[in-house]
Amino acid sequence: MKILVASHTYIVDLNCEKLRALTRLNPNIEVTIVVPQRWQPGGVQNKIIESQPKIADNFRVIPISNFSQNNQALLTFGANIIPLLKKFKPDIIQVEQGSKSLGYAQFITLNRFLNLRAKNVFFTWWNLPYTPKFPISWLEAYNLKNTDGLIAGNQDGVDVLKERGYRGKYTVLPQLGVDEVLFSPSKQPDLARSLGIESDEFVIGFVGRFVEEKGILTLMKAVTKLTGKWKLLLLGRGILKDKIVSEATAAGISDRLMIVESVPHDQVVNYINLMNTLVLPSEITYQVKTLTAVGWKEQFGHVLIEAMACQVPVIGSDSGEIPFVIADTGLIFPEKDGEALAKSIQTLLDNPSFAQELGQRGYQRVMTNYTNKALAQKQLDFYQQLLPR
Repeated sequence: MKILVASHTYIVDLNCEKLRALTRLNPNIEVTIVVPQRWQPGGVQNKIIESQPKIADNFRVIPISNFSQNNQALLTFGANIIPLLKKFKPDIIQVEQGSKSLGYAQFITLNRFLNLRAKNVFFTWWNLPYTPKFPISWLEAYNLKNTDGLIAGNQDGVDVLKERGYRGKYTVLPQLGVDEVLFSPSKQPDLARSLGIESDEFVIGFVGRFVEEKGILTLMKAVTKLTGKWKLLLLGRGILKDKIVSEATAAGISDRLMIVESVPHDQVVNYINLMNTLVLPSEITYQVKTLTAVGWKEQFGHVLIEAMACQVPVIGSDSGEIPFVIADTGLIFPEKDGEALAKSIQTLLDNPSFAQELGQRGYQRVMTNYTNKALAQKQLDFYQQLLPR
């Protein structure tokens, strides 16, 4: 089976692990990943990345010249994609830019024009209803009509596309798995000492952007209601940092607050292993706008499975996909409800044996469902449904 995947996501080598795992499932599987030659992620990493090729046996990452360097919906590839498609002759073409992307339409058209007869698959995270205007509505209709398979990162994404008229095959899988070798339980006494964390202090952790939709202000309200010895470790950065610091000062808890702003992804695990619980208090918002839609709702919460892989018990809001990721392995509270969140944290603070039990449950759930190997197998199973036997 020859699989071609197109996405800017795989410019980052760590993000390729699930697709590498796919090639290890069967020696007859070949994966070629097409990435933009130049890409500017924006946000914290606001610099242009020059993609590098990677070639190893039946796994390749090939940079292709591209139009649009920082917009998923507008990302398309140059003419040098054509000889690659002709030579590789994929059985599956998967474009991970959503249902309304020009890039997906480009690959659908090239698939037909070159008579490749590959199955067209796309991936989406989008999980809020929308009504696009012309010509976006026409573009999406063309893409959906020519789709053989949909992979959505959450169940809401499937439901939204059914409302948009999609009637084909689908599966629900996150885009990326967790590296269970990197993200594993590990004591961090030196790091704890450097941050001033004492052995009997309960560490509440948050990893993400300091923005309202991530629920960081709800978390700040919640911790002011806690009793006992605790500290709050915030890993990330964002526009609300000053407000977080001022609220902590006003509440008299600034000595319990730790903010760490810049950490390479492969070192995030060290900080997660300091935590007695990780909280993801995300909240729906309609303040976020993209080229084709308005609003944001938690689409998965990848940090949840990273914490669960470290046997750290998790607490999440009921926003978006969070309850489905956590299932019965952690605690769920109503989004924006600071008192309910405080009760959840206090429950774990007061009951270490229960917290340990949740940590074990979360670990087992990740090992079964969310490792790169587990997701690769599920993705392969879906591909096999699309191809003739």
